[in-house]
Amino acid sequence: MNAASLSPSAAEAVSGTDLLLWVAVPYVCLAVFVVGHVWRYRQDQFGWTTHTSQLLEHRWLRWGSPLFHLGAFMVIAGHVVGLAIPGSWTEAVGISEHAYHTTAVWAGSVAGLAMVAGLGMLCARRLLNRTVRLGTDRSDKLLFPLLSATVLLGITATAAHNVFGAGYDYRSTVSVWFRGLFVLQPQPEAVIGAPLLFQLHALTAFLLFAAWPFTRLVHVWSAPVGYLVRPYLVYRRRAAPAAAPGRQRSASGSR
Repeated sequence: MNAASLSPSAAEAVSGTDLLLWVAVPYVCLAVFVVGHVWRYRQDQFGWTTHTSQLLEHRWLRWGSPLFHLGAFMVIAGHVVGLAIPGSWTEAVGISEHAYHTTAVWAGSVAGLAMVAGLGMLCARRLLNRTVRLGTDRSDKLLFPLLSATVLLGITATAAHNVFGAGYDYRSTVSVWFRGLFVLQPQPEAVIGAPLLFQLHALTAFLLFAAWPFTRLVHVWSAPVGYLVRPYLVYRRRAAPAAAPGRQRSASGSR
């Protein structure tokens, strides 16, 4: 199934609820994502930070943070390829559909497990450590459950349909709907027939986009990339001041 194979009867079957869920909600979330970032940058630049709690506890953070960030980077990269790039493009460069799905499923599973493990450590750290828990603000109480739901739904959908199931080609349905939103040609009929887990994953992801500007996730746009090209700082040790001759003589005379 692809964008060209969507029949007029399928388009006519779209209900008002489908238009609300698969057209209105995504556009509202994207608008909040953009406007919210502009507002946050203009009104709360001093709060544009991760609100790190490393000084309060670092043992769980030492393992949880790298696992989560590495897994998240791989998951996001996989979503960019799977959702934004049509299958015809990958086939044009010599990557067959079977090879793509095999790589995507197993690499995505590893990345997802790393992300879940890291996120689990970070959530457990925040719940079990009293000092960290007291530093949890309202935005964190929204972010962590929403982020956990999005990640768990995504990995559950992959496991249920593409690891242990018969396989599901989301690039011909969910990806078609996703790309249509950004070219202002929404195709809700492309996602209506998708499995429920994929639909819930997509909806929670857009809700996460809406919450993004008002949480610590804004620090993603402030990654210290400039440090990679910044000139080295040269430190020179200050020479010890020479002792005065008179003091040297008096010191030797005292011995």
